[in-house]
Amino acid sequence: MSTLEKTLQKIFPQDTESRTLAKERLDQLALPHWALGDLMDLAIELAGMTRSLHPPVGRKAIVTMAGDHGVTVEGVSKFPREVTPQMVYNFVNGGAGINAMARQAGAKVFVVDMGVDADLNDLAKAGKIINKKIGLGTGNIATGPAMSPAMARRAVESGIDVANQLGPDFDIFGTGDMGIGNTTPSTAIAAVCTGKTVEELTGRGTGLDDQQLTHKISIIKKILEVNSPNSRDGLDILAKVGGFEIGGIAGLILGAAAQRKPVLIDGFISTAGALIAYKIEPFVRDYLIFSHRSVEPGHRFMQEMLGCTRPLLDLNFRLGEGTGAALAMNLVEAAVAILTEVATFSEAAVAGADK
Repeated sequence: MSTLEKTLQKIFPQDTESRTLAKERLDQLALPHWALGDLMDLAIELAGMTRSLHPPVGRKAIVTMAGDHGVTVEGVSKFPREVTPQMVYNFVNGGAGINAMARQAGAKVFVVDMGVDADLNDLAKAGKIINKKIGLGTGNIATGPAMSPAMARRAVESGIDVANQLGPDFDIFGTGDMGIGNTTPSTAIAAVCTGKTVEELTGRGTGLDDQQLTHKISIIKKILEVNSPNSRDGLDILAKVGGFEIGGIAGLILGAAAQRKPVLIDGFISTAGALIAYKIEPFVRDYLIFSHRSVEPGHRFMQEMLGCTRPLLDLNFRLGEGTGAALAMNLVEAAVAILTEVATFSEAAVAGADK
């Protein structure tokens, strides 16, 4: 049995009894009923995910998956693909946005080379990144598939491997990404999965002007026409229009769900990975926490398909890397504190509201 099949056998829905017990306690807290709103809802989710009224969330990991994309030759990004390995070194040196946000949240950042078009063996040998490289970037999806079916499965299983490697030492995962051009495959994935038009879904990525945006839309339409992915098959979608790092994110989500651990989903690219994971195993949706809403227009439709009408934050982020997930980890800890530290009316000897 493959790593993927073994993992899927371990993924189950949230625990109903834990959710019920959490709701009963929250109903009795010494404050106006449900006065802490969405955080109280999140506390129930965390109890259901972890099967505990004291959900463990203190040991936090951000996993930033990196990979390059052949479609950059089509002019869909303002930045050259050389930026991807340069940013990996910046992550390792602690100078990126995710490093600052993770330090603030008390999270550790792990960078995974899923398919960067550069030799990063020096970093891997030094233990500064996790080497899961599948290739030197994907194929140009405007002319053919991103990768072979075998590569797609390997990408997902590599993400599962990372989740299993980190699982004993961490309670909660945040997803992150780095890959110049990766809003293009992510938009293609969104189009396949949501059924929305390319025009509705496509954003400016790293800052395209109107003419560049029109060009990007035309390229994504071409991508979908050339590849015709099967909308019911997550691995087929990944192989035809995805990215190595997107597959890694999908695998990380599957691996975390199999361990009954919450996953904070970052932005647009991470949500594309979540869609792939969902197409492979729908029950993973029970372990997803949507940290924020990106300015990419397609992000809302992707989140809605995964059952999220409103994420925890909406701050006009468009960086990726895991920054939104890191920031939202503060809210996850706050939700657990409400569940575990706020006294009930009886515990606090406070009179409840009149019926």
